[in-house]
Parts: sequence; structure tokens; C-alpha cells
Amino acid sequence: MTDVHTPREQAAAEGEETVSFGITGTDPDATPAGTGTGPSAGWLRWGWRQLTSMRTALVLLFLLALGSVPGSVLPQQGADPAAVQQYYASHPALAPWLNHLGLFNVFAAPWFAAIYLLLFTSLVGCVVPRTFKLAGSARTPPPRAPRNLGRLPHSASFPSSLPPGAAVDAAAAMLGGQRFRLRRPASGDSGHWVSAEKGYLREAGNLLFHLALLGVLVSIALGGLFGYKADKLLVEGQAFSDTMPALDEFHPGRLVSGSDLAPFSLTLDRFSASYLTSGDSRGQPSDFNASVTYSPSPGAPSRTYNIRINDPLSVDSARVYLIGHGYAPVFRVTDSHGNVAYDEATPFIPANTGTFLSDGVVKASDASLGFMGVFVPTAVSVGGTLESAFPAPDFPAVSLIGYSGNLGMNSGISQSVYQLNTAGMAKISGSPRLMLPGQTWTLPGGRGAITFVGVKQWVSLAITYDPGQVPALVCGMLALGGLLVSFLVRRRRVFVRAVPAASGSGSVVTVGGLARTDASGGFEEEFAELAAELAAQQKPEPNNQSEAGA
Repeated sequence: MTDVHTPREQAAAEGEETVSFGITGTDPDATPAGTGTGPSAGWLRWGWRQLTSMRTALVLLFLLALGSVPGSVLPQQGADPAAVQQYYASHPALAPWLNHLGLFNVFAAPWFAAIYLLLFTSLVGCVVPRTFKLAGSARTPPPRAPRNLGRLPHSASFPSSLPPGAAVDAAAAMLGGQRFRLRRPASGDSGHWVSAEKGYLREAGNLLFHLALLGVLVSIALGGLFGYKADKLLVEGQAFSDTMPALDEFHPGRLVSGSDLAPFSLTLDRFSASYLTSGDSRGQPSDFNASVTYSPSPGAPSRTYNIRINDPLSVDSARVYLIGHGYAPVFRVTDSHGNVAYDEATPFIPANTGTFLSDGVVKASDASLGFMGVFVPTAVSVGGTLESAFPAPDFPAVSLIGYSGNLGMNSGISQSVYQLNTAGMAKISGSPRLMLPGQTWTLPGGRGAITFVGVKQWVSLAITYDPGQVPALVCGMLALGGLLVSFLVRRRRVFVRAVPAASGSGSVVTVGGLARTDASGGFEEEFAELAAELAAQQKPEPNNQSEAGA
């Protein structure tokens, strides 16, 4: 919106400093002048004015939004660590640079925290002075009426049969009835006039927007201090308790410890996924459903729930979201003596989320055997290469490469469960071995055997607790409401003066109008209606007796 520029009378009509969208006063770009406290204090005040100016707040808000973009585009360590590992595998040269910049954990990066704190400080420095300014403005009456109302942007004059005092009293009664705030001459003042002002809610809405925006930042800080996020990969039939040792990833808030976790337990009974089977969208997911049994606390009765996308499980103030899924082929490995060294479902990580072609490893350390494999839910051969034609397990198969030797699991160095270190191992066969469910591969040299028993599915669960989520929602709605009020409500003033008519009978009434916030926005129509109503009010009432005699 543009400001109204008027002559000197308009400045007099203002009567006070115009409240802008930010802190008003001296030019924030002006070089600080020396004061009695020394130049350093002047520079500090200048820096504070720069930081708390609305321009700086908007720039910081833009930077905060811009900094949040990588958190939505790139996989985040706290939300999906498996996807981060996939990104490393797909972009081995770029991923370390992105990690160095903190783009895989944006909302915990130092640069993001710096922007956040600067924005918080800027808003506090902007809102607190404006709160006092608005409180003072709410008690301030409208300014005195200018002497020459004809020089205001909107004005009208008309004769009145009433004397000047009565004409102004009638105008004041009409404006007061329309909820204008009034100011009349003080005792001893000469002249007959009334000043009226309306639209104080504009600044209240403006202040509400700033306070609510500050509340959003406080709510986010509340979640960062007292909230937590955790991840758990769970295979069908497996259970876990919400404790730190049982979680795959745990990202606590600054003031959160393991004892603050919700004491629930959960079992994944079954996971099902449906996919479109025809058209251009063939293979696209249509529904995900994780059927779970959970207990809110130790000893509490068990309950069942179906976790779907955007339909999390709420338990003891925490929420359990379904954020990913995949396949876990079941393998049984026996050593050279026929003893079972490995018998469990092994999660494979999707390398292609469209077809769910997945990679994984099997580590049977007791048999000194390791396997790297590729799982395909619907196997087809494309030019001699194993591919997946559909994400559903219609024709599951696995291709394995075997290794024998020391897996290095007792070296004291942590290893990823999704990677196999083959530095101290020997390759068992020259080409991969294709296996279908139920098939057994007997390893050469009497090393043992591996059986592809079948396929289960796994899900990735995100467990979150954010005490600032609801306050942030409420503050966001209040910010939107305050912004709408500040845009829709216009601050305007109306002045009325009455002087005796030249004929000696009645008076001449002049009405002036001034919109403090803009020169348009419908004030012209409102002023025209007010002027017409005032003019009609000033007309003499008809003499019914003389009309009847005539």
C-alpha cells in the first residue's frame, strides 16, 4: 500500500507519528551520530535498529524459508537415515559436500540455528516497542481538526439551518453512533468542530500478526528443547519397546533424556501394500497399511491399530508414523557341520522405489560366510540382467554372491548391517546365484549351505513427540487472522467544522476525510456516504402545521 501525501494541513491532521509496519523513528540506514556515551554506543544502537527493522525481519524470514528447502528436497538423517545412505550410494562425490554443509540434517545445522535466533531476536525487538506504542495509541484521542478542511484529500461543504454548535453536536452524535472515536474542543477553545477516527483494529491486527509469528518461533523452540524423534525398522512379527537401546535412531531435544520416552511397546503383525495394475500409473502405490498391536504402558491391555500414511498412531503424547517399507527375504545358513548359523528375515534396502529392486547383505559370522544380494519382488530377465517388473511380490527372487572368511565383526570396529566388508574374504563362486523361495544353494568345498526360505516385509516407523506442534498451529492461525485484519481494516479520520453563515441564519458545515493507510480501498465511497448523511441531517425539519394550513 502507498502512503497518502498531503499538504501541511494533512500533517496537522495526523497529529502524531504514523505507525508503520515495523518500528518507526529515525532512519535505520542513517549513520549513527556521536553521543555523550561515545561512538561505540552509537554504533550499537544503530546495529540494534538495523536488526529490529522490519526489512531485516523479512530478509531473515526469507532466509529461514530458503534454508528449509533442502530439508524438504534432500533426505534427512533424523527422518529417514536409510534414504541418506541411498543418496550416498547414488551420489558418492556430491553427498560428502552436502553433509559438510549440514544439508542432511538441516534443522539441526548451526547456520539454520543462527538464522532462527537472529529472526527471533529481530521480532522481539520489533514487537515489544510496538506493544507499548499500540497501548499508548489506544488511549490517544484523535487530533484536533485542521483549520482548512478543504485542503484534505476528501472534503465537502453544505449549509445547515442549525447554529454552529448544534450542527457539530448533531454530527458528533451521528459519528459516535457509527463507532467513531470522537474528540471535541476543550473548554475555552474557540470554534466548533469534532474529530472522529476509526480503524484502530488495523494496528491491533498488525501487532497480533507479529506476536503470533513470535509465538510460532517459540513453539518451534519448545519442540526443539522438549521434543524428540526416533526411527525404528520393524519386520513383520517383530516387536520392540520404546527405549533407547531398542531404537535404530534417536534424536532427543536439548532437554530430553531416555527416561522421557513414552513407555509403550509395539508389534508389527502384518504389512500390506496395494499398487495400481493398469494405465500410465501402473505400479504406483494406492494404499499402505501396517497392522500393529501395542500396549500404552507396561502391564496395560493390548490394543490394535492400522497405521497408514498421514494416519499415525497416537500413544501417550507420542505419534508413530509410517514413513517407509521394503522387503526382508528370510534366509537360513548352515555351516560345514550342518549347524544353523543364521535363520532370520534380512531387511533389504530399495535401490529403486518404483520397482522395489533392493540390495542387502547376509552375515553368518559363526559359519564365516557372507552374502551380498539383490532382491526383486517380480523377477524378469532383461538382456540377461535381473530386473523387477512390478513392486508387489508376484514372483520374488534373489541373486546372491557368496564370500567365505573372516567378516571382521569381532574387530571392535562398528559395521553397517547393510554393507559387507570383503577385504579379508574369498569369493565363493564366479557368478551370482539366482534363487527362488524354497531353494537351497549348497556351497562348494563343503562350506555349508544357504536356503531362501521366503519373504516378509518391513516398515520404517518414525516416533515423534513435539509439544510445540499444537501451539504452533494456533499461533499460525492467529497470525493469519491478524494479517487479514491489518489488510482489511482501514485507519481513517473524519473532521467536521461549522461556522456561522454569512446570512446570519444557520451555519456552513465543512467535512474533511483522511485515510491514514491508503488513498483508496473504498474510503471515497464511505466518505461520500458520511457526507451525504451529515448533509441530510442538517436540513431543517418540515413545518407540518404550516403545510396543513396551506
